[in-house]
Amino acid sequence: MSEQLEDSRLGAMVSAKWLLAQRFPPVEYVVPGLIPEGLTLLAAPPKIGKSWMVLGLGVACAAGGMAFGHIKVDERPVLYLALEDGHRRLQSRLRSIGVTSSPGTLHFLTVVQPGAMLPTLSEFMDLYAERHPLVVLDTLGRAMPPASPNETTYQRDYRTTSALKSVADACPGSSLIVVHHTRKAESADFLDAVSGTQGIAGAADTVMVLRRERQDHSAIVSVTSRDAQEGSYSLTLDSSGLWLLDGCDLEEAANAARTNATTQGVGDRMAELVVEVNRHPEGIRSAELAAALHMDDATVRRYLRRATDASRILNPSRGLYTPVTSVTLSQLPEPECDNETDVTRPLGGWVA
Repeated sequence: MSEQLEDSRLGAMVSAKWLLAQRFPPVEYVVPGLIPEGLTLLAAPPKIGKSWMVLGLGVACAAGGMAFGHIKVDERPVLYLALEDGHRRLQSRLRSIGVTSSPGTLHFLTVVQPGAMLPTLSEFMDLYAERHPLVVLDTLGRAMPPASPNETTYQRDYRTTSALKSVADACPGSSLIVVHHTRKAESADFLDAVSGTQGIAGAADTVMVLRRERQDHSAIVSVTSRDAQEGSYSLTLDSSGLWLLDGCDLEEAANAARTNATTQGVGDRMAELVVEVNRHPEGIRSAELAAALHMDDATVRRYLRRATDASRILNPSRGLYTPVTSVTLSQLPEPECDNETDVTRPLGGWVA
């Protein structure tokens, strides 16, 4: 049969038996549980801190230290294409986040010749192929080509991101993070916030959307991926420009994000009740809540009814109350909560 298919359009077909017998290398993670290999799209409104975020990630990865202050990452070569910044600003930002000496193999490009984007990315990845390199492209808008004749905007967007993904896929274990903007309109699905057509997000392996109110240092990053679990995580932008997890690990940051979402716009007593329920993913009963919050049974039941009706908590069975969601996380390394965030220590033009 295989000989008969050699010249067939089905020549590359494989059987389920063959596929199940194969052994593939595990997925390589830039940030365990959050950013896997391949093409990652990081989208956020302008001037919200996304360039600070990828700079901090680049420093952490080049140093083999701590991403977001608490997640241990492997050392790898990093190329940051800062196409909207110059050397002066990059130096200022590095010094602001505490970098005083070179953190491993970290390189910068602020200009890419027209028509040379893909060859530039490929050359760096090929140079360090065995060390699973990371490239950051900031921003996609600086690399977006015009649509070809008779090509729709969707086709142009998908062609562009597919070409970028192909560069990362050609170097197994490598990662390409592309910074992009979000649209102004609000959307219930965070993926719909990505600016442009669905062709941009559709071609990416992982999409991250960062949301932060102006003048507020707290933010939520929502993630969906082919290789990492979906989740939303609470972050804080400190005065130096470093993005830090709200918690020791992703699970705590997910709990903080859930608490922020379910207590937004409510009074102190209702917020206390929701926070207490969120501390018990297995569920908690009204009598236990009354004792924990020093409230009488009637008041607790009233708040529970209001919180359930507003979908701030769930009531899966009679008398039992649980958080709205239990964010499922991929396997993570052991938490390392030493509060060390000094990145100099163990934090360690387009294509033709």
